[in-house]
Amino acid sequence: MTTLSPSARRVQDVLDAIALGHRVVEHERSTRTSQEAADAVGCTVGQIAKSLIFRARASGRPVLVIASGANRVDEKAVAALVGEKIERADPEFVRAKTGFAIGGVPPVGHAEAPLVVIDEDLLAFDTIWAAAGTPNAVFRLSPDQLVSMTGGRSAAVKKA
Repeated sequence: MTTLSPSARRVQDVLDAIALGHRVVEHERSTRTSQEAADAVGCTVGQIAKSLIFRARASGRPVLVIASGANRVDEKAVAALVGEKIERADPEFVRAKTGFAIGGVPPVGHAEAPLVVIDEDLLAFDTIWAAAGTPNAVFRLSPDQLVSMTGGRSAAVKKA
């Protein structure tokens, strides 16, 4: 087994605590975009669970939207689900609230627990892949495991 980078190791430690046997894999090439991740693991872009961090305007809370890599997020739909307007988070907010840089934000292990919304389109797959702390690290899981480990709520968040 290869040595994981510190950020990927943090994600692996969280996954080990969940104890479902997930393994972080770091690739030589970038998995930062959904297409790059899909190419690296040999799946469809739709099977990539991309983590997008938004900032709730009134409360300042982080909102994690885990969307299918094939979809764009309807921010108005997410705002309705969380009960307040949201805005795209800048890199500093993302790092402060999650502990990770954009392009490697995992669905778990955040510095501050976010509100979590999961794209219902991910539930159609048997297997999905999520970022694991760096722009070249991912791990495989099922949609049910994603819902369970994040405490997220699945909903229609795809922009039409």
